[in-house]
Amino acid sequence: MTIEFAYKPKVIPIEGEEISFAVRRIYCVGRNYLDHIREMKEGDERDPPFFFQKPADAIVPSGTSVPYPSATTDLQFEGELAVAIGKKGRAIRAEDAFDHVFGYGISIDLTRRDRQFECRDMSRPWEAGKSFDHSAPCGNLVRRATAGNLSTGGLTLLVNGETKQKSDISLMIWGVADIIAHLSAQYTLEPGDIILTGTPAGVGPVVPGDIIDVVFDGLPKLSVTIAPPLT
Repeated sequence: MTIEFAYKPKVIPIEGEEISFAVRRIYCVGRNYLDHIREMKEGDERDPPFFFQKPADAIVPSGTSVPYPSATTDLQFEGELAVAIGKKGRAIRAEDAFDHVFGYGISIDLTRRDRQFECRDMSRPWEAGKSFDHSAPCGNLVRRATAGNLSTGGLTLLVNGETKQKSDISLMIWGVADIIAHLSAQYTLEPGDIILTGTPAGVGPVVPGDIIDVVFDGLPKLSVTIAPPLT
């Protein structure tokens, strides 16, 4: 006997199409820009990439409101490129990695920074700081057939119209292909997986009423509003 629930998988719209991309898992890359490692004053710049996860239902579409989360007084933004996986693979070689990419979008890795630092200082996993409700806003996806094999592209995050982060994915320590190769050595990647590729310097706090916009060359804009906490 199977108990059925009303839960439906989170989906991300595909730009210009009536179909959507159903999300299976969300993987996140930590410390993938040198300037962000330096501003956070943590980690060895020579370390290999490391990964953490967010729950699939943390996805929030562009144009919606994100309630300020509980258990924090320091909610921060991290603008990132998101890579959507469309083909199953394990131990994928970097030279074959783009064959497994469905497309790309823009994302925000919302972070309870105070909780993350507590976890770090106690040598605990980062889930309390990273893996909470509504913590992964993601814009519409563009297929790789349209966007190409991305290795460059300007990423800009604005809060209330003021630029806070501005960089280029060419400055990532580990590019898209290398991320997929390293991640697939640890997990079997499946269609529906989303990879958030890390954030550049400039992260900072937001409060209810703030509007976060993220733009990336050739991809649809992502915009969310921080709303009051749920009661």
